[in-house]
Amino acid sequence: MKAKQLSVFLENKSGRLTEVTEALGAAGVNLSAMSIADNSDFGILRCVVSDPDKAYKVLKEQHFAVKITDVIGFTCPNTAGSLAIVLRHLSENGIFIEYMYSFANGDVANVVIRPTDLDACDKILTDFKVDLLAASNLYQL
Repeated sequence: MKAKQLSVFLENKSGRLTEVTEALGAAGVNLSAMSIADNSDFGILRCVVSDPDKAYKVLKEQHFAVKITDVIGFTCPNTAGSLAIVLRHLSENGIFIEYMYSFANGDVANVVIRPTDLDACDKILTDFKVDLLAASNLYQL
């Protein structure tokens, strides 16, 4: 199931991440999951939030470069090899994953992926009975 994720482009300077989190907090938008990747000039904050459309609007008003991207969320057991099984199903069916981030919570691992083919990925995960996260559930983690 598809969910919306924000990608926020940040200059590599102190305080920029704080500005994003303060803007979202002031608007009542909760961060459910996030990942930061960087290079020498800028970073990309990828995050799942409680209200992606509101967050997008708030960050645009604060002059952040932000876009909304579709991702897929799923859960798997928080045990050795569980994620590898899911990823094997995808790779054997030609699904390339652009990026992924995850977080464990007790016995379950929650995973967010950005595949190149969202619809095919969704179908494969469904066919293999992977526990997909509805967007509304992912936004509330």
